[in-house]
Amino acid sequence: MLQMRSAVKERHQYAVDLRAQQAECDANYVRLLKLLPKLSEQNCWEYTVDGNTNAVSERVRLSVIEHAPYTSTVEIEQLSCALNWSEQPDRRVLRVRMYHDAQMAEVVAWNTYWNTRARYSYPNQHMHQIDEKAQLNRFLGEWLSHCLSCGRVVTTIAE
Repeated sequence: MLQMRSAVKERHQYAVDLRAQQAECDANYVRLLKLLPKLSEQNCWEYTVDGNTNAVSERVRLSVIEHAPYTSTVEIEQLSCALNWSEQPDRRVLRVRMYHDAQMAEVVAWNTYWNTRARYSYPNQHMHQIDEKAQLNRFLGEWLSHCLSCGRVVTTIAE
């Protein structure tokens, strides 16, 4: 007996590209290590980052909020908001977990959203994208690369 195909085309299911996500997390770990020199000795770094024009300058703080033997959690906060990350004006934060044994770093929270899943059904209650976690890790990689290429360390002079 022949199977009848539905006239409605089946929707393609999103499949997590594990290799691509691992590569992004590996690269993000290396980028973070460059921005966090002396990670075991210091807990906070601030950078000023130039935008596309000289008039636009961002200020970013990277703070280690948790340090364990095999992991560190880093909070990346946008202090100035000429190019705003978020619709929430009072909260522009990414939390990133660094896995030192695997040499990987991934976004574990952004603003008020914790435990982002690798895949979401769509539509969903919070209207997350199907590949929200992959997008956040790519955003982190782009932002860290921008900080590395255009950032300058902010130093405080003791009076």
